[in-house]
Amino acid sequence: MIRWARDGLVYELELSEPPCNEIGTGMLDALERFVAEVRVSDARAVILHSTQPRGFSAGADLRQLHAAIQGREPVTYLGELRAFLDRIHALMDGLDELPQTTIGALHGVCFGGGFELALTCDLLVADRTTRFGFPELRLGLIPGFGGVPRLRREVSNAVIRDLLLSGRSINASRAHELGLVSQVVGKGEALAVARALAGQTALFDADVAARAKAFMKPIPKVELAAEKELFLSLVAHPRVERALAAFVARTDSMPYLPAQSSRENGT
Repeated sequence: MIRWARDGLVYELELSEPPCNEIGTGMLDALERFVAEVRVSDARAVILHSTQPRGFSAGADLRQLHAAIQGREPVTYLGELRAFLDRIHALMDGLDELPQTTIGALHGVCFGGGFELALTCDLLVADRTTRFGFPELRLGLIPGFGGVPRLRREVSNAVIRDLLLSGRSINASRAHELGLVSQVVGKGEALAVARALAGQTALFDADVAARAKAFMKPIPKVELAAEKELFLSLVAHPRVERALAAFVARTDSMPYLPAQSSRENGT
């Protein structure tokens, strides 16, 4: 599901779960183990990347979510879902707060929970195939893993509203223009560039880099808690179960992609 290894002062975390690194309980378990190891290490940098050809991550495991709520009254599953979200938020905060410099090497799909995972990184290197999006409103939901507050640290509210309310995605070049992505590189080159960047960041004093990062990148705790509560209030509506049922019934190869519109941002 995921693998990691250390090379000198740099950890590399490889997302390797087909079809596109959907984040469910299994992925969460593994990511928690990774963060626990890295947090206490003397490494200087961390790279997150994917070996799946479709992209970095398609987001939350919607089939698992559908199975958890299918045919059940909200009172019977909301406690379980809250516990899962509490763990997800703790994980995302843990990644966000790592003392090491974290670098996302991205390609292809970076949607929903996968986009939220990328937003915990300090620096993003995206190859030209990368697309970012929050398609959650199609399901009657909002991002639930901390996406809106973390994206608000990086870009304007107008950009966030456009992504959420239109359901459109943006490409790597547009993300770079907005200041979300540090570098845009050729197809297949993101990991190599991220490795070079990790080597450069590892040259700085570890304590100074960690303190500078904490100063520049505060965790929006109040907004994150509010987002979680809104997500839980929305997921209890019957429309969400209907939308998830339609999703799991799809037979096309990439059901997590939003329906194509006549206009996409940054095409």
